[in-house]
Amino acid sequence: MLEDLRRKRVFLLCGHAQSGKTSLSEAILFKCGVTSRLGKVDEGTTISDFEDDEKERKSSINLSVLNAEYKGNSLQFIDTPGYLDFIGDLIASTKAVDFAIIVVDASSGVEVGTEKAWELLRKDRIPCLFFINKLDKENTDYRKTLEEIKNTLSKKAILLSVVENKKIIPVLKNKDKLSQLYNEIIESIAETDDSLLEKYLEKGSLEEGEINQTLKKAVVNCQIYPVIAGIALEEVGVEFLLDTIIEFMPSVEDGLPKKAKDKSNNDTVISPKLDIPFTAQVFKTLFDPYVGQLSIFRIFSGSILSNKEVINATKGNKEKLGQIFILQGKQQIPKETLYTGDIGAVAKLKDTQTQDTLCDPTNIVKFDNFDFPPPAYSASVKPKTRQDEEKISTALSKVANEDPTFSVSRHPQTKELIIHGMGELHLSVIIERMKRKYQADVELGIPKVPYLETIIKSVKVQGKYKKQTGGRGQYGDVWIELEPLERGKDFEFVDAIVGGAIPRNYIPSVEKGIKKAMEQGILAGYPIKDIKVTLYDGSYHPVDSSDIAFQIAASMALKKGMEQAGSVLLEPIVNVEIVIPEEFMGQVTGDINSRRGRVLGMETKGKNQVIKAQVPLAEMFKYASDLRSFTAGRGSYTMSISHYEIVPARIAQTIIEEAQKNKEKEE
Repeated sequence: MLEDLRRKRVFLLCGHAQSGKTSLSEAILFKCGVTSRLGKVDEGTTISDFEDDEKERKSSINLSVLNAEYKGNSLQFIDTPGYLDFIGDLIASTKAVDFAIIVVDASSGVEVGTEKAWELLRKDRIPCLFFINKLDKENTDYRKTLEEIKNTLSKKAILLSVVENKKIIPVLKNKDKLSQLYNEIIESIAETDDSLLEKYLEKGSLEEGEINQTLKKAVVNCQIYPVIAGIALEEVGVEFLLDTIIEFMPSVEDGLPKKAKDKSNNDTVISPKLDIPFTAQVFKTLFDPYVGQLSIFRIFSGSILSNKEVINATKGNKEKLGQIFILQGKQQIPKETLYTGDIGAVAKLKDTQTQDTLCDPTNIVKFDNFDFPPPAYSASVKPKTRQDEEKISTALSKVANEDPTFSVSRHPQTKELIIHGMGELHLSVIIERMKRKYQADVELGIPKVPYLETIIKSVKVQGKYKKQTGGRGQYGDVWIELEPLERGKDFEFVDAIVGGAIPRNYIPSVEKGIKKAMEQGILAGYPIKDIKVTLYDGSYHPVDSSDIAFQIAASMALKKGMEQAGSVLLEPIVNVEIVIPEEFMGQVTGDINSRRGRVLGMETKGKNQVIKAQVPLAEMFKYASDLRSFTAGRGSYTMSISHYEIVPARIAQTIIEEAQKNKEKEE
């Protein structure tokens, strides 16, 4: 890899699904002589989409790292997925590059994936270039797409080339033919520099050297976003794109210093320089069938040799790097040394994961973690066979290591294994991959709702257990008072025995028996919560009383009390925060009401509206797909458990009947 940081470009390709990112990456590789045949998504012959499921779906699911050389310059770039279900790879990739190419389908214009990519790139102030693709389709017009980019994303977007009869015409070199577009570019460039603007207003023109120098500076500082027209599948505009990348987009040397924390947790910055200690951050973890865990990292300073010891500053451990590689899709190309700006990979690090910082032991720093969104969709998983049960935990663990937007939990009440991800497509792809890569076959289902049972009035009841067999008998007798507690107070036990009605050594047995009985309520078998139990009287037998007898008596008393105290079902209510464009407000609030929810408030956040609501969890399991559907993918939400409320009688009856049916099946 090159040591000259001025001749290195590290970037990503992003945009909405099916906009042609992978086709553009293949065209770049072909134009640079990396491949002798142009790979096609439809034929499954691309270097970028190398997983079987990507070939089947004809769409990127994972990020892919690619390398090329162009006119003596090194290009390393990342092809990212466009579906929002796989947004984790796009977020991670933004932390590993110096600029981005946003691919826009001319026939579809600016779509939700385009908007999301733009939002992420603006957050980190990453310079961008737009590539208007698929201009060979009917009724496409680069002017219309350019206007949409300007109106939806940024007025600072300027067109550097047009396509006519499938040929590229550069605007800056054809000012007579494209005078209006040329003047727009010159005005935009002049407006970024006061002295240049003054000169332009005075003379009415600028010199070529001034134009190019100021344009590059403006692009690097996110004051201008170049736009190039083209047709990736036919390589139209690709050479001009590559020339623009070399001339105007930031090199590794031009990259912004990266924020970090030093050993004392003080703020510091790491500049992209070769002559300072090595620092890097892992932005992707993969499991390769041949080499095991593969950690993909971007070097932000210094250089690194194969078989070198480094510090994982995130974990505080030493790591021995083995052979280091660069990647060409799935191909791993060994390298002895990698330098600042390079994207490398290394296998079998013992304790390193995505987001971890690797650095030289002489200068320990830690880069910030990535801001991944919380999961929006959950499903229960069940192994199809006993053999699958043995493989499932290993497979899920490996998948969770690969994908930080995916997680696994076991619900403490329902005992179900729950997987969490960004959407239905995300989880279904993970399940397919588990079966193919790890031979673990599972079924997806809707998670059980963790209902509870409680009471609504106070009662006093007796529980008496008396059993006489041939030898020693069993005797326990308790009187308890059941009272409802405030929501969320769980359980309170009060010992109010006076005068030795029950010996002290049996009081814990009574509490134990009640707690055991609380594990299964009388309505539908759900745990009992939010009750106060006062033990105020009882009797015992000097010979036949025992620990177990008082446990059973207490259990009998609780069940009798639950029957008399107006038992009801409780359901979990979640706080939901929904972010949507304003035009969907009516539809979304109406949908919340239809889900038995209530809107608590609304506020404006940039171009969007934020709706805060509370909705029963039972109504939210398919919400990620539904929200995406009726907001054309432009809505997002977060959710957290708030509290429990009584289930309406009509719905409670259905739940109770269903529980009874399941119980009969099991019996």
